[in-house]
Amino acid sequence: MGQMGQHWCVLFLILLWFQCAISGGDKEALLGLKSSIDPSNSLHWNGNNFCKWDGVRECLRGRVSKLVLENLNLKGTLDSRFLNQLDQIRVLSFKQNSIFGKIPDLSGLKNLKSVYFSYNNFSGEFPASLTTLHRLKTIVLSGNHLSGEIPDSLLNVKRLYAFYVDDNNFTVICLKKRKKESPPEKKSDTAAVTAASGSGGGGGVASGSGKNGGSGFAAEGDEGVGKLVFFFAGDSPEMSYSLEDLLKASAETLGRGTVGSTYKAVMESGFIVTVKRLKDARYPRVEEFRRHVDVIGRLRHQNLVPLRAYFQAKEERLLVYDYFPNGSLFSLIHGSRTSAGGKPLHWTSCLKIAEDLATGLLYIHQNPGLTHGNLKSSNVLLGSDFESCLTDYGLMSFRNPDFPEESSASSLFYRAPECRDPRKPITQQADVYSFGVLLLELLTGKTPYQDLVLEHGSDIPKWVKSVRDEETESGDEPTSSGNETSEEKLTALLNIAMACISLVPENRPVMKEVLRMIRETRAEAAHVSSNSSDHSPGRWSDTVQSLPRDEHLSI
Repeated sequence: MGQMGQHWCVLFLILLWFQCAISGGDKEALLGLKSSIDPSNSLHWNGNNFCKWDGVRECLRGRVSKLVLENLNLKGTLDSRFLNQLDQIRVLSFKQNSIFGKIPDLSGLKNLKSVYFSYNNFSGEFPASLTTLHRLKTIVLSGNHLSGEIPDSLLNVKRLYAFYVDDNNFTVICLKKRKKESPPEKKSDTAAVTAASGSGGGGGVASGSGKNGGSGFAAEGDEGVGKLVFFFAGDSPEMSYSLEDLLKASAETLGRGTVGSTYKAVMESGFIVTVKRLKDARYPRVEEFRRHVDVIGRLRHQNLVPLRAYFQAKEERLLVYDYFPNGSLFSLIHGSRTSAGGKPLHWTSCLKIAEDLATGLLYIHQNPGLTHGNLKSSNVLLGSDFESCLTDYGLMSFRNPDFPEESSASSLFYRAPECRDPRKPITQQADVYSFGVLLLELLTGKTPYQDLVLEHGSDIPKWVKSVRDEETESGDEPTSSGNETSEEKLTALLNIAMACISLVPENRPVMKEVLRMIRETRAEAAHVSSNSSDHSPGRWSDTVQSLPRDEHLSI
């Protein structure tokens, strides 16, 4: 081995030793913590792999990043010497135990984002060390015996947007920091916090459940922003999770789009939701945002993905939807292919999907002025019975027209030509155009990475036929070659698509008329199918058999 190789070998051993020393430090810190708060030996910590120990929910690069020790009858006092050695902790929870004494100095936990010390027997003053942790987003100290004042330095924690101190003995304050020249909806530099004493000594931040089922904190000066507000429409049992549960959930990115990013959020209870985090938390203004989200949150239809709740704070806007594990229409058509190509679906599948989408879109359009605004195959999710359900509807109103973002080519070509300027509003006629493009995607298996109307124009029917003929020649027979019924139904669907993608908006049919034409075509097909060997339900079943589960795409 040469001299250079020896140097690299020594460096590697040093780094390995350093990593082992750090990891060993975390193990010793955990055992020291256990010795101070676990006299009844509730924590069965043994073995060298402390990342597998009960309550160690997550490790990053061999360091503890999430420690959750809840409802374990832990007693004693927290020792800051052991806690501060766990300096890679992001989430720290001792909720619902019997730990007493003062909350120790946590200033060494520079990476801490969420702290949950609620429902213990902590006493003393508000832990001022928390105000030095500038990555903190969540502080939950409810249900203790804390007293005194909340320090003004809390206003320096710029990222803080969830703060619970109810059911304590804090004296009456109001922490505010305002800009006199700011417009009314932007008065606070940070989310101001109000604490009030109550009867029996149980004062705290205004929090709890409102008439809509929302739970969270009320931020003075922003008219109550900061609540997780649920929508109930009689079709779902009362939601059993809180803002705290949502903020503690593990998140997996599903996609990033024009108005925000979408995540799969798995709560500690195992319950899964889809969360969309909007890009611009300041547009539109608070009241306009609430009015619009209230409209889309009350929509309930079997072909819509329901919006279950929303959260709004100064720097955050979250929308919470049901999670659909069966994936998207995009994945049904294109599978795992990364190119624009896919397989055309059988005509019976095309008809079923077309009716589902038209039914859902018509329901949206029956609300005056409401549009989907971003209709494409990745914004169609498959339900438990593989019904097609629209998602992301009504969200284009949350794009700031002063800072428009260009859509990707594939998204842009779903959009009607008159609405491709991001500053122009999307109309219901533009939704009809997008629906027509989506029909062509079903018929051809081709994502619109080109402007179909400008590229193919009046030759679109010929192009569609040639694409399906190519699949037939390759051995896949989506059209059931030689079946006259297949040709008739495909032609009918193609004619509907051609009417929808008319360049003149006024010439496009309304969705009520589109749905009528699709249903008439399906009814005729069902009548013919009942007297032949071509069974539509079987064809649809065959189509979805190989669909990959738990797959979403960019929304």
